[in-house]
Amino acid sequence: MSARTDTDPGAAGPGVQLCHLYRLHPGAEEEYERRHAAIWPEMSALLDEAGIYDYHIYRHGLLLICVLRTRAGYPHARRVTGGSAVQARWTRSLTHLFAEIADADGEPLWAYPVFHHPGRPPGD
Repeated sequence: MSARTDTDPGAAGPGVQLCHLYRLHPGAEEEYERRHAAIWPEMSALLDEAGIYDYHIYRHGLLLICVLRTRAGYPHARRVTGGSAVQARWTRSLTHLFAEIADADGEPLWAYPVFHHPGRPPGD
């Protein structure tokens, strides 16, 4: 578990940006991207039902960086997705691609914010 104790991403409330990491097995990159380019409609519907929005997955080599926000907080989103047969099926269909998805306690590999520069939007 992380040495950080002042922030618990797993308890994040509505609208808080979260980031977690996955690591792929070598050679799994193309299949992972292909599968996400054709995400199941029922999986997209589940993300909506869970209140997950502004969800991006970035890849650098074998490292996947997942950034998202939730409408009702992460605990709610986790309950909805965790109890879903669609989520279970989706995860089983991708398991062979992952080298690492969670810590020893089964928690996502959270990335903690270190720096933020809000800047000025265009036109300001």
